[in-house]
Amino acid sequence: MAPQAHREKLGDPTLLDKIDKLLAANLGDHIDLPQLVVVGDQSSGKSSVLEGLTKLPFPRDSGLCTRFATQIIFRRSKDGKGRKITASIIPASDTDPECASDLRKWRAAHLEELDQKSFAKLMSEVYDVMGVSGADNKEKSSKKTFSKDVFRLEISGPDEDHLSVIDVPGIFKNTTPGLTSKEDIEIVRDMVLGYMQNPRSIMLTVIPANVDIATQEILEMARELDPEGNRTLGVLTKPDLVDKGAEVKVMELVDGNKSDLTLGWSIVRNPGQQQLLESNTDRDNAEARFFRDESPWNSLDKDKVGIRALRTRLQEIQTAHIRREFPKVRLEVNKKLKSKKNELLGLGTERDTSEKQSNYLLDIVAKFQELTSQALATNYSNDLFDENSDLRLATVLRNRCEAFKDDMSNYGHEYSFASADSNQKQNGLCGPHNGEMETDSAEAVSVRKNGNLTELEGILYDQEILPLPSDDDILDWIEKLYRTSRGFEIGTFSPLLLSTIMRKQSSKWTALALGYISDAVSMIHNFLVRVLERVCPDDRIRGNLLSVLMDDLLIKYKNAVEQVEFLLHVERHGTLMTLNDFLQRNIEDACEKRRYEKQQLALDGSAAFENLRITVEANDQMSNTRHTAQYIHDILESYYEIAAKRFVDNVCMQAADYYLVTGPSTPLKLLAPSLITRMTPEQLESIAGENAMVKRKRSQLKKEIEELEMGRKILL
Repeated sequence: MAPQAHREKLGDPTLLDKIDKLLAANLGDHIDLPQLVVVGDQSSGKSSVLEGLTKLPFPRDSGLCTRFATQIIFRRSKDGKGRKITASIIPASDTDPECASDLRKWRAAHLEELDQKSFAKLMSEVYDVMGVSGADNKEKSSKKTFSKDVFRLEISGPDEDHLSVIDVPGIFKNTTPGLTSKEDIEIVRDMVLGYMQNPRSIMLTVIPANVDIATQEILEMARELDPEGNRTLGVLTKPDLVDKGAEVKVMELVDGNKSDLTLGWSIVRNPGQQQLLESNTDRDNAEARFFRDESPWNSLDKDKVGIRALRTRLQEIQTAHIRREFPKVRLEVNKKLKSKKNELLGLGTERDTSEKQSNYLLDIVAKFQELTSQALATNYSNDLFDENSDLRLATVLRNRCEAFKDDMSNYGHEYSFASADSNQKQNGLCGPHNGEMETDSAEAVSVRKNGNLTELEGILYDQEILPLPSDDDILDWIEKLYRTSRGFEIGTFSPLLLSTIMRKQSSKWTALALGYISDAVSMIHNFLVRVLERVCPDDRIRGNLLSVLMDDLLIKYKNAVEQVEFLLHVERHGTLMTLNDFLQRNIEDACEKRRYEKQQLALDGSAAFENLRITVEANDQMSNTRHTAQYIHDILESYYEIAAKRFVDNVCMQAADYYLVTGPSTPLKLLAPSLITRMTPEQLESIAGENAMVKRKRSQLKKEIEELEMGRKILL
């Protein structure tokens, strides 16, 4: 046995313990941990090497301990209680949660020693717990052949050296009928690769010396993953079976003359079948005699031959490797933990109860109402309004209202109202009216300024292009209507005629007003949806909320449209009425203005003063019918101006503002706390409950964070 002072150098117990605890805490599922992995194929002698390193009597006949990874930990304990053996199972990361819980609870009972019989019994029990089929294949049909769960065996005592290794199933190319399949070949290969791909693992690659080493699959796998050979330690077995004359190549490899591995090669001699049958055979002494007495093997460096030398090298390599990688592990754990916590925050507040779901929705409502208040008060300090100018609700609604007023003023009448020059033109006393507007489809007005929203189809007014007001002589039009409706009145006309003319003159009001209120509804709905996107980033919950609101929203939108239709009916089909004193004053002003314009037109003409007299006299000789048409025109013009302004105000104030913006039950007030508090637990779950995918993701993140937190504590 090595001196005590030398043995203490072979391992840093603090570092080794930390790494073992990190592995037991499943931290290896999240970051790469330094570890020593024994790999090889099923005929390489890997199990015998492992047995020599651990001094454990692995069962041989049943093939146990080859169907899953086994972590074997040796630690020196100074508590004076003798040797302690602990066996447990670490579930794979993708193991069913319920099954994983059962695996974690399992512990081997009454383990005092591990002789061949008790070890075989222990491994049989592990097979059953993991649900892996045994070598006798009695339950092969209902159990898996290999498992990704890890069997953990920890042995501590005052005489143990510090060493930790992970043994994985040996790779194989050929199937065993009734025992393994081609699928099993890939399962084992993937399992082994998973351990070898860890950039912080040291690969103890076991290869028989009596084969063509360069063609060994396990070595090829190691070279692909570790091309520089910095973390691969080669172990050659079966030197006693090497053909005469072939020893030179093996010797050169062990001596390092032709090795491409930084860690180099070691060579061991495992017991033969006869020695295994002789229970009194001392493996280490038999191996020592071989490398002492057998030529040419006795010429090799003693630090590279035999299981004892290999154990010492592994302890030194492992300790140095862990010490080098440990600071990186600590940094990576902290980085990973921060990332997972941010990912969990990204899922939002957990909503697994009605109370949490209600609070979550109330928080959305509060944020929505706050942004709505800011938008209506023109408090545009929030970045949302800079990023989306169409959400400046008060402003866009006011601008659309102004556009409606201008459209009504410029395009709302069917015929342009007459001025003095139109009378001159009627009597042939002047040239064409220089200010007349030509009807041009390119200058026609669109009643909708915004596009339609698909979800509001059937409520909103479709786009319509209106021509400009006609410049045909309105007096001719009025006179024609008068002639087709007059009776025996003298110096007057039927009161129903003015209603008919007004209805025809205001025929474009319908399209303009319904186009305006449709745009206002679209603006409100777009605002509501876009703000909800901001305060509720979860697409599913936002969709659920909109679905709940949609029926009531459509009703409120319809109410606004119906109010416009009501106002249109009153103005265009109801009794013509106004108490505005400007009506008569406007009529009188129109007559006075006409007389003045007649004089100005005549004075501006090329004729002399005599022509002015003739013109005025000719105009005074206008027929009674023409005078009546002109009088109707003046009343129409005066009343139209008052009615149009009144209509614009009423549409903007009643339909748009009251029904859509500031009234007691506008669409913007639907999303209120009262809506949430009235919901049943079933409704809350349906709207705000987490879907199965989010629940799984949250549960997984919590598990990962818990394991990373545990890892961080271990690393302190």
